[in-house]
Amino acid sequence: MDLRIIATDAAPEAIGPYAQAIVAGDLVFCSGQIALDPKSGEVVTGDIRVQAARVLDNLAAVLDGAGSGLDRVLKTTVFLCDMADFPAMNEVYAQRFGAHRPARSTVQIGALPRGARIEIEAIAARR
Repeated sequence: MDLRIIATDAAPEAIGPYAQAIVAGDLVFCSGQIALDPKSGEVVTGDIRVQAARVLDNLAAVLDGAGSGLDRVLKTTVFLCDMADFPAMNEVYAQRFGAHRPARSTVQIGALPRGARIEIEAIAARR
């Protein structure tokens, strides 16, 4: 099976030894995205809604670069530093995914890189 590395300028570049995503056959495996502005490389300022929106924008850009989109996501994992942020994150998540409802896990973790409050990774099908 051929593996293809995805790297798009529309999302923050990987900040370590990993790819934004890997395409394997008809599947796209996206690395976790945090709320980095793709132009400045800095975490966006604002509450969890602002950060969740940026994370989903970044994820959508990576998926687009892989020939997919949010409407093709099969599974996400959401990492939150504070589970009290879940209701607000869930509102933004529901708005962005619309009627599409991928499988999802949400876990609370101790910390994320650069002080981010949320990270989301995804597996999607290609168009």
